[in-house]
Amino acid sequence: MRTPLKAAAHTLTALALAALGTTALATGAEAQPAPAAAHFGTKALHPGAAQRPTATTNNTLSVRSSATQGVVSPTPKVYLVFWGSQWSSDPAGVAADMQNMFKGLYGSQDTWGTILDQYCEGVAKGTTNCGTKGVHVQHPATTPLAGVWFDNSAAAPASATSTQLGAEAGKAAAHFGNTTQAPNLNAQYVVLSPTGTHPDGFPNSGFCAWHDKTSSSYGTLAYTNMPYIPDLGAGACTTFTDGRMLSGIESTETHEYAETVTDFWPSIGWNGGGGEIGDECQNLDAYVTLSTGTFDLQGLWSNSANKCVTHG
Repeated sequence: MRTPLKAAAHTLTALALAALGTTALATGAEAQPAPAAAHFGTKALHPGAAQRPTATTNNTLSVRSSATQGVVSPTPKVYLVFWGSQWSSDPAGVAADMQNMFKGLYGSQDTWGTILDQYCEGVAKGTTNCGTKGVHVQHPATTPLAGVWFDNSAAAPASATSTQLGAEAGKAAAHFGNTTQAPNLNAQYVVLSPTGTHPDGFPNSGFCAWHDKTSSSYGTLAYTNMPYIPDLGAGACTTFTDGRMLSGIESTETHEYAETVTDFWPSIGWNGGGGEIGDECQNLDAYVTLSTGTFDLQGLWSNSANKCVTHG
């Protein structure tokens, strides 16, 4: 949904819980109301503190359209676009980290991603439980990372507009050969801006990142505006307070990835009273160990569990 951006009332206090298997948790609540947002799927820079200690029916996600495409991404494919010649400097090691996270986000070791396969498209508007109906999101059997592009032909803008970000997604679609609507029904283009830049006013606009859709000659494209979150220092955009510099961008990108998968062309996909699948759970993070390392993955709303969870 689109609503005016509001300043956060207070900063987040994180609780680190004991590890369960390969997963360590940090949480402030089971479910959170979505922060006010200027874009679809916005992860707020400073989400409000816990409002609801238990789940309510208001959190339940329902599908907003009976369409058979653009509601979810049944077979997710992620394209990482490192925009600008400034990526010659990457002090926090974001580029390698993002690639490693998506390289490991599949198969039996990725229990976080299995939260998504309960959601589907091609069912009646208002559906809250797909059951065996519709076309479900499929848990990846191999890495969802379909391509990586360092677009260093020129410097990225110091303060890119949303129009410029959408145009960069279009350039990426052409670069990867996704020049018809068909491949772009599952492709999501993550436009990562370099250190020292302020895409769409980051961070003064109050967000960590957002996702949206844009029209192009290659069809409708799903894309994410992902700023260089480590510029804000450790602890930004995550509930963990252990000083790890990359946690915030991992938590934020998994928030946007999951929301793109389940609300591909916002907002005809899965939404609830608290927003999209990640909006309702911004006060829950987990360290999850994949085959490629351990990463901070944000909690997601599960209709089947009726709460925010970090595994399916």
